[in-house]
Amino acid sequence: MRHALNRHGLIVAATLTLAACATAPKPAETPPPPSQSTAQEGQANLAPASGSLVSGRVTLSPMGDGVHLSGTIGGFMPNSVHGIHVHEKGDCTAADASSAGGHFNPGGQPHGRASAAAHHAGDMDNITADAQGQVQLNIHLAGVSLGGGAANDIAGRALVVHAAADDYTTQPSGNSGARVACAPIKIIR
Repeated sequence: MRHALNRHGLIVAATLTLAACATAPKPAETPPPPSQSTAQEGQANLAPASGSLVSGRVTLSPMGDGVHLSGTIGGFMPNSVHGIHVHEKGDCTAADASSAGGHFNPGGQPHGRASAAAHHAGDMDNITADAQGQVQLNIHLAGVSLGGGAANDIAGRALVVHAAADDYTTQPSGNSGARVACAPIKIIR
């Protein structure tokens, strides 16, 4: 009888141990870091939209924790301020560039200033034209990659310039007005 109780006790103990393991909470998982860029260089050739004269060429290069954008954009009114964003679709075929969709936002964040804790991945600070109506673009877009197909990859998306300044507050797009230039972001090497 004593032998039967010991065996019964072991079975009960093993069953309780297994049940505890099955219901124990899993440790919190750390989200994976943003994927690294696989491309060396991208390009966005901005074409006018919404009847504007704004155009330019932007080079995109992986840098540190994101992608660096440089180039020249012209056709603005002198000393004017404009919103600029990466949009979700690399389609600029609509005359008003509405085919580019909304701001690129894989993390589901509210719209905001690029330096704020919460903002779309495609949000950038405003650009200001000089007295000749040109912008020498020099922007670092953190938290995104160029190539590789990860959720934060901006290749195949669109670079869009807006008619007015982004107020960094109005949801979902910063009240920056019409889309005056648009370009698909293409990998060139």
